[in-house]
Amino acid sequence: MEIREIKEQEKEKFNKTVGHPVQSWEWGEFRQTHGNKILRLGLFDKGRLKEGFQLTIHGIPKTNFRVAMFTQGPEPSAATLKGLKEFAQKENLVFVRIEPAVVSSPKLESLITKNNLKPSRPFFNKSTYLIDLTKSEKELLFSMHSKTRYNIRLAERHGVEVIEDNSTKAFGKYLELMDQTTTRQKYYAHTEKYHRLMWQTLNPAGIAHLLVTKYKGKILNTWILFIWHNHLYYPYGASSEEHREVMASYAAMWGAIKFGKANNLKTFDLWGADDTKGYTRFKEGFGGKKVEFAGTWDLIINPTVYLLYRIAEELRWKALKLKTRIFPFHSSFRAQD
Repeated sequence: MEIREIKEQEKEKFNKTVGHPVQSWEWGEFRQTHGNKILRLGLFDKGRLKEGFQLTIHGIPKTNFRVAMFTQGPEPSAATLKGLKEFAQKENLVFVRIEPAVVSSPKLESLITKNNLKPSRPFFNKSTYLIDLTKSEKELLFSMHSKTRYNIRLAERHGVEVIEDNSTKAFGKYLELMDQTTTRQKYYAHTEKYHRLMWQTLNPAGIAHLLVTKYKGKILNTWILFIWHNHLYYPYGASSEEHREVMASYAAMWGAIKFGKANNLKTFDLWGADDTKGYTRFKEGFGGKKVEFAGTWDLIINPTVYLLYRIAEELRWKALKLKTRIFPFHSSFRAQD
């Protein structure tokens, strides 16, 4: 087994091996336009690419040190960790944060212990809901909470419609509603620039799709969905405060499910579940299977700097929480990166 950097001409082979859109070549291109360095590595067996993985490199402000994020990748192996250590040392990395899109297992737990990986702050939610799109619409509706089915039918009676619209005008509406949503719900989101760059890269590649939900010609919801291999993902959504009585969000989710089935996809990943958040109750009502991943782990390269980094990281998060309690909320969506 050999681990080396992936070459430009190996893009197609690389994409065939990676199992999540944020591991795709195109996602890496987007992150590069956003200012991040990308490191693409491959695990080769007798010259054949068996596994690809993509890391984003982030500088630590006012230092020469850097860290790497390896999110939503495959289950790491001993060979993978060995290769990551070697490349991390070359890149002057303090640590590599590993967050595989797999459930835990005794084998993985043993590997984590042997390599002294440390539990860390998650990048993605540890849990998500998966909806089986191979089921019929009747079966899917039957598996939902009764209140969810009722709200879907209520939206239908109101004439709410859900369509795919990838036009510039529709994307502009998505940005407008995202600004409103982050302000209304008081959470910090990626900036407008981030969303524009993401869309400009992933939509032409056929990965990102925009679903709009309309009531009497007015757009109430905009959702960006990702298609990767046989799977559908729901990473971003925005909504209007208007006409909440027509249950546009329920129509949007049902429309997304039907969109996935129309594209012959197998599963719909709702991109996160957090029992402390209201959106989780909404997602739960659609009858998906809750899956808990193996967690987030740091592969430490420079122990001394790592300790200082983790202390600073915890202080930063505590400061952000304190800020939201003391000062009025101001959306960061329109901020410039």
